[in-house]
Amino acid sequence: MRVIRWIGIFLRKADMLLLSLCIAASVFGILMVSSASAHFASSRFVLLQVVAVLLGIAIYVLLTLFDIDILAEQTRILFLFNIFFIGTLFFWGVQGNTGNRSWLEFSWLPFNVQPAEICKITFIIINAKLMSTYRSRISEPRVVLLLLAHLLATVLVILAASDDMGVALIYVFVFLIMAYTAGVSKFWFLSGLGVIAVAAPVLWFVILRQDQKNRILALFDPAIDPAGEGVLWQTNLSLRSIRNGGLTGMGLFHGALTQAGVNPQQHNDFIFSAVVEELGIIGAVILLLLLFAIITRCIYVGVKSGNYMRKTLCIGIAAMLLFQITVNVGMCLGLLPVVGLTLPFISYGGSSIVATFFAVGIVSGVHMRPSPDHENKYIRPQY
Repeated sequence: MRVIRWIGIFLRKADMLLLSLCIAASVFGILMVSSASAHFASSRFVLLQVVAVLLGIAIYVLLTLFDIDILAEQTRILFLFNIFFIGTLFFWGVQGNTGNRSWLEFSWLPFNVQPAEICKITFIIINAKLMSTYRSRISEPRVVLLLLAHLLATVLVILAASDDMGVALIYVFVFLIMAYTAGVSKFWFLSGLGVIAVAAPVLWFVILRQDQKNRILALFDPAIDPAGEGVLWQTNLSLRSIRNGGLTGMGLFHGALTQAGVNPQQHNDFIFSAVVEELGIIGAVILLLLLFAIITRCIYVGVKSGNYMRKTLCIGIAAMLLFQITVNVGMCLGLLPVVGLTLPFISYGGSSIVATFFAVGIVSGVHMRPSPDHENKYIRPQY
């Protein structure tokens, strides 16, 4: 009876519009994974994607019913969890196709686990709670340094353990959007730009690998890869697929390059190029509108929640989705370097699907229990 009662509560109070949008995007993704992986002559990728989506929906339900404030109170435990979980890559990390040691492989799981995918959600929760706790002093040097220390500690562990610059950039972008939304003074953003300008030579000459530099330079200097068989190889294949698609596409399961399996990552990081080849620009626009509707809904729920922390939390989740979509599409279009980021809900990947549903489940939980911020008229962020 209790289970039935909770199901009834979920159906009445959950954000069913957000869930519908996410399911629609996931079904779109399953169809594209099926088409983009057809050349393997195996249903493994599709089955795993379906399992990941079903698991994600179950997590969405659980996170809707769970009060995220309870978890947000445990910022220290969440921080230690992030450092430990990402740190396991030092010892058991498995190298992926992009050369990054970003994965954990378990014999009892049908897919590998990417710790940074999971931890970016707890990272957002920690930021939202810290910013809420210090909201009246959000621009004070001590508070800004605390927030930066949390960011830098997490990013440095990611870079040291996996060397995954693409995922690290997600954390940085999400932090900046959340900090701006939380009311951190523009002075700190301008100061940050100054620090980046000073540190840029160190980043370029000391931290970045040569192949990472070439991925960036090749976008502006054709001499880096004149034959298009090096760092621009996947980008050129992606652009060929996109050019084949035209306005209406070649038809689902009929893309010439997609069905030939020319790009080995077309079911994963480069699935957007498969979308354009088979469904055309019209199909790609429909997909992007669907994804941006999910982002818009996350922002709307946060703003309407009436609570400082929950608004910041929802906007952080929206920023995470926005960054991944922008970078993935830009990468497929040859506008941004290849960094190995998935397209949310669409790309093949168990960790990505589960983590994304975890994030939107939190948003649904905020929608279920809006909490007016009674201190709002007394405490305001310092600008």
